[in-house]
Amino acid sequence: MPLKIHFTASESPEATAAMERLQERYGDAEEDASVIVALGGDGYMLQTLHHYLGRGLPIYGMNFGSIGFLMNEFGEEGLESRLNAAVATKIHPLLMRAESRGGDVEALAFNEVSLLRETRQTAKLRITLDGKVRLNELSCDGILVSTPAGSTAYNLSAHGPILPIEAALLAITPLSPFRPRRWRGALLPHQAKIRFDILEPAKRPVSATADSFEVREVIRIDVAEDRSTSITMLFDAGHSLDERILAEQFLY
Repeated sequence: MPLKIHFTASESPEATAAMERLQERYGDAEEDASVIVALGGDGYMLQTLHHYLGRGLPIYGMNFGSIGFLMNEFGEEGLESRLNAAVATKIHPLLMRAESRGGDVEALAFNEVSLLRETRQTAKLRITLDGKVRLNELSCDGILVSTPAGSTAYNLSAHGPILPIEAALLAITPLSPFRPRRWRGALLPHQAKIRFDILEPAKRPVSATADSFEVREVIRIDVAEDRSTSITMLFDAGHSLDERILAEQFLY
């Protein structure tokens, strides 16, 4: 059965022009597509994952960004063969529930949920795991909870651990921790229920983001993996997300 491809692209002129060429060559089946091909960078891939989450279609990215960790190399030749041979990776997002001065909100994150101080004052947080307080007070610029898929993004830049894509783990990584100075984060089982209480929220306001969604002046954040939600990403054989994560750990 032939593939029915729907193409989507970021706003960059290069990505848009490439999409038009691919549409002319392979057609475009927006309504009855069996696979999405996204052209852009990692940021655009995250947008695409969120946008098409409800359709249950696999997504194959081709890189027109700077890093392209979540993307495959661009090529116009033999696209259908590449898609048929691609390795499928199922990923689950984090569900963030945030209580803020403006009300309660929920959002999903495929990369990470992050908390960041809004002013010159350091943030002060209490960390509770599965109902037990594990850290009474953390003074820091912020903190993030990362999925395996997102562990090579902001988490890695903050000196957090790289997680294999199949690892049933989440990473908590502090951002510029001041007290306790030696605390460098934790690895948690994927079913952990994480709560961050903001201490002194009026004096030390904190914002929270789930991928690109942001809420400001938060009071409490609950984070947990949403196992009921998943999406499938496709990678070229020999260039899977597993391989990329492994290779990233041997860069020097």
